[in-house]
Amino acid sequence: MTKNLLIVESPSKARTIKKYLGKDFQVLASVGHIKDLPEKELGIDIQKDFKPKYVTITGKTKIIQQLKTAAQSAETVYLAPDPDREGEAIAWHIANSLKVPDSQILRVLFNEITYNGIQYGIKHPRKIDISLVNAQQARRIVDRLVGYQVSPFLWKTLYRGLSAGRVQSVALRIICEREAEIVAFIPREYWDLSADFETEHREKFTAKCIKIDNKKPAISNRDEVEKHLEALKGARFSIHSIEEKEVSKSPSPPFITSTLQQDATKRFRFPPAKTMRIAQQLYEGIDIGGELVGLITYMRTDSVRISKEAITGIREFIGQQYGVDYLPANPRFFKTKKKNVQDAHEGIRPTRFDLAPEAIDQYLSPDQKKVYRFIWNRFAACQMTPARYKQRNVDVAANNYLFRASSTELLFDGYLRAWREEARENESPRLPLEIVQGENLQLLKLNPEQKFTEPSVRFNEGTLIKELDNLGIGRPSTYASILSTILTRKYVERVKGSLQPTELGRTVNSLLTDNMPEIFNVKFTALMEEELDNIEGNKKDWLDVIREFYNPFEKSLGKLDAKTKQIRENLQELTEERCNLCGKAMVIKWSRNGKFMACSGFPECRNTRPLGDDHTVKDLPDKNCPNCGGQMVVKLGRFGKFWACSNYPKCKTTEPLTLNINCPESDCDGKLVERKTGRGKTFYGCSKYPNCKFATWNEPLAKTCGHCGYGILERKETRGKGTVIFCPKCKTEFEDSE
Repeated sequence: MTKNLLIVESPSKARTIKKYLGKDFQVLASVGHIKDLPEKELGIDIQKDFKPKYVTITGKTKIIQQLKTAAQSAETVYLAPDPDREGEAIAWHIANSLKVPDSQILRVLFNEITYNGIQYGIKHPRKIDISLVNAQQARRIVDRLVGYQVSPFLWKTLYRGLSAGRVQSVALRIICEREAEIVAFIPREYWDLSADFETEHREKFTAKCIKIDNKKPAISNRDEVEKHLEALKGARFSIHSIEEKEVSKSPSPPFITSTLQQDATKRFRFPPAKTMRIAQQLYEGIDIGGELVGLITYMRTDSVRISKEAITGIREFIGQQYGVDYLPANPRFFKTKKKNVQDAHEGIRPTRFDLAPEAIDQYLSPDQKKVYRFIWNRFAACQMTPARYKQRNVDVAANNYLFRASSTELLFDGYLRAWREEARENESPRLPLEIVQGENLQLLKLNPEQKFTEPSVRFNEGTLIKELDNLGIGRPSTYASILSTILTRKYVERVKGSLQPTELGRTVNSLLTDNMPEIFNVKFTALMEEELDNIEGNKKDWLDVIREFYNPFEKSLGKLDAKTKQIRENLQELTEERCNLCGKAMVIKWSRNGKFMACSGFPECRNTRPLGDDHTVKDLPDKNCPNCGGQMVVKLGRFGKFWACSNYPKCKTTEPLTLNINCPESDCDGKLVERKTGRGKTFYGCSKYPNCKFATWNEPLAKTCGHCGYGILERKETRGKGTVIFCPKCKTEFEDSE
């Protein structure tokens, strides 16, 4: 008989923990949640004070029975799901399913899956924290009320299958509002003025005009800049002042969930969900030479707190690896500046300081190497000495004009030895060394440069998470799922690394924000996060929070229901175009693939075609069905555009709509076709698939490579070079596609 039973969420975590516990422990996994609200009904009895209906998740019956059997033969049951609200709720559901006395059940928290972390957790058990459970229940119930009672409004006005969410819809709103700013932005012309100088010792440098008449320059057009150029002709230029000072730059704190996701997106272009998946693997345990080791602490945290043991470990490593010059006299501690931080866990850090990245590279996958090295270096840097720079400012005066040149020289790299925010962080132009105040300079050239103000940049996944974090929307465990949802629903798409709302996304956002502005706004969503924190802190009753939310929400739903028919009619557009099959008017409708043109004679006439045709659809010749002779029409499906017989459903013939670019594979007479993955990402493949499996993510061009003779070139967007046209076979790059 096993003396103790320990239950975790993940089988991989269970295997790692088993290595650290003796034969007195049996370690089992619940494989995530075992209970949840039902999928196909609201699952909340509003009349009975929002009583939730929890059901067993499909496929979990056998797991629950296994856990019950093991628990009934154990003296003590330790529940060790992840140490957060969601993990507390999972532990609560497991405890209620085991059918053993509460006195036998203990809750343990593992901030790190190491021997010390496991032993500490086992020695410091507690009872299930019902305040944490209630905070998670409140979140789940409010989200279910919003999702299940607002989503049908979208079904009635657009089409079935759309969803609204308390947080996801506000994230969509933020993206749509940024896009509206960009569209409405009107560039404003302005000019910068700089000058090239030569010193008496023949040293050259460039300085920028920073003041005219002791005011910041405001040159708005060419006429104005010409006046300034004329005023500076023949002027005497001299060194007005030289300022030199030493400055230092301190390192950033260790990663928290949001900053890890932001920086991984920026550095590796990892989607947040991928970053968290890899971090979960590192947390739960990696096989290092036959030993399962949890390499990092818990990765869902909003705190930058660091334990004394971790500081001692990393300081020893810094002294040995980099030397005493890189080790400050005293440890560095960080304080979280944001309010409403739960502070349940430390910042994300390595668990063992004898396992530096280079020592275990062979045991990690390429992506695991990147994330582990990322976390390790950031944490090491946070306990290293500041970087020191020599900063020089040289001011040049001429009449009522002041020009300035600046340089920064790295004196000591300090923490930059382990972590650089940017690849060229310490590079800047050098300034002449042999200059003195009052020295006359020779003007070599004045450089007027026309510029235009630019709109705010679109969000990418990293910057959107930063915005959500700053606004107090969502929590560490929710960022990745928020982004995954709005992308999967096709409310937003990735375009050259940026997030842009689709027409569907803009329409959904407009419907929700116009008709329920008090629910789908930043202030309300952030306030709800505060209320959930108050429940967790036992400052508010969870049912009071739900009641306070639901009363105004219910009134908004009533108003919305009364307007649904009118809203739906406003979305329907009758066009002047006529159906080419029956002659009736065409109307614009919505489907899960977007807007499309449909015959108003439906269901007698089922003619449809895409709306807003592009170059792949315009000016196409008439095409007859090879099977029944009916007219073929262009339709838009889940995986892109295609030819379909107009006699559907009697005739179900379809053919791919090609780009009129020959497949470059030898012995293949297919044409290239634009397709979409199940997640909506565009790629290009051969029309002869599956016989020919040629495919590329990059846009193909009907141009033969002049170097190797390959049949196509490709166009792609890069971060460093912008648009690049190249041969996919020999990798030769070309200036353009002509």
